[in-house]
Amino acid sequence: MNASADPIRRVSVLSTGSVAIRPEHVGPTWKHLYFWLFTSTRWTAPRPINVYVIEHREGVVLFDTGQDRASVTDPGYFPGGLNGLIYSRLAKFSVEPDETLTAGLARLGYAVDDVDTAVISHLHQDHIGGLPLLGHADIVVSHDEWESLRKPLPEARGLMPSHIDLPGLNWKRITPEPLADPAVAPFDTGHDLFGDGSLLLLPTPGHTPGSLSLLIRRPGHAPLMLVGDLTYDVNLLTAGELPGVGDKKQMRDAVSKVNALRATMPDLTVLAAHDPGAAGRLAETLGRVRAA
Repeated sequence: MNASADPIRRVSVLSTGSVAIRPEHVGPTWKHLYFWLFTSTRWTAPRPINVYVIEHREGVVLFDTGQDRASVTDPGYFPGGLNGLIYSRLAKFSVEPDETLTAGLARLGYAVDDVDTAVISHLHQDHIGGLPLLGHADIVVSHDEWESLRKPLPEARGLMPSHIDLPGLNWKRITPEPLADPAVAPFDTGHDLFGDGSLLLLPTPGHTPGSLSLLIRRPGHAPLMLVGDLTYDVNLLTAGELPGVGDKKQMRDAVSKVNALRATMPDLTVLAAHDPGAAGRLAETLGRVRAA
């Protein structure tokens, strides 16, 4: 396939505000989640809440939908009681009026109605904030992630069904199927979003049971891998270090697979949801491609 057959016209990033989290959240840490959550006295500098925008010939695709501004303007957005305390200890958000999904898309030249598909890496609230705006679009999530929403005590696990399972949304729950594509080994299952190999959803569980990453492949361009919250810092991922939230065994396996893929794709650029360097890394990669 030559460059003229590229099904992707553009890849962009926008940020729906910022979030400060605990250093142990970024990792690495030996401490148990609830120990550091209730004893940590430090916050990171504000980190972006990234949404990636892919203009494909089949339509505009979002990878995640960011943070809802209602989370900082509506006192009832978060749960109360012990769950509310946990949420307040876990993260501090800032979303200005010009940092909404709608405003970010407009700066890129899109309207919300232009979005055809939204892939949700996982169902934590800083990735599903745009759902109320996307009743016209297909919302793609892994079957395992959706099933985790149905298990007991979802709010205690970082899931808020009242902001996720909204009436009128067109959910597409996918189950990774076997891949006959040695180029993406060691990943042997995934979901080809449009059947052309350009947008490949890969299972990277650990942060949550059904977390997905998105591999973007274009002829004549360096590949990109959007990894959600598998890491908060690509340098830590490169070193095999894990963040402080999630199933360690699953995360270790997923990080190992991503790094093995990077070994076979030396020009692969990994982009996370809250990595402060992600936007610059994307711009550098795209600029390098254009200059080639």
